Amino acid sequence: MYIVIEGQDGTGKSTQARLLEEYFKKQNKEVVVMDEPDGDIPQAHDLHDMILVRGYDLEPLTNVLLFTAARVELWKKIAEPVLKRGGVVISARNYWSTLAYQGYGEGVSRSKIIRLTKDLLPEKYFDPDFGFILTVSDEVRLERQKGRGKAMETFEAKPSEFQQKVNSAYPKIAKEFNLKIIDASGTIEEIFEEIKKELQ
Repeated sequence: MYIVIEGQDGTGKSTQARLLEEYFKKQNKEVVVMDEPDGDIPQAHDLHDMILVRGYDLEPLTNVLLFTAARVELWKKIAEPVLKRGGVVISARNYWSTLAYQGYGEGVSRSKIIRLTKDLLPEKYFDPDFGFILTVSDEVRLERQKGRGKAMETFEAKPSEFQQKVNSAYPKIAKEFNLKIIDASGTIEEIFEEIKKELQ
């Protein structure tokens, strides 16, 4: 099973992914969680840091290429083997994030992003068994980000105009790819119960 949890920074994707990990482990399933573009392999982690941590002023298309490179590494080395063994892959983000951030946010052609990704990743990557988009108000999202006690990453720190473009992108992406939108302003437990209900 392949599950993707999407949404703006601060909506709780990683938290819900970890809860799902425990949920499936209790069912004695092999489970792996990926936080695209980061991961438990050094090459993906280095690409993540290059884009999001080191503060380089990269061209939007460069960001697309680096995110896609990290995706290829994570999929081939982590996700694909687990799926072939009948396990569960839970991904906090996939290329829908690139459509939102680099497409709608930074102005890279949507068709270019899709074409590049489809050239490099297999069909299963584009067809998760379940896809969710978590949404919250800007006020709640920013409060959560501040509460994490760490410096904002590259795209988190961009001005409100950019954030609004990304926010407006997610409902369009949900409609285009038939993804379930979940209001993530409730408690962690309430959100998790709604996700579990969809899975069942």
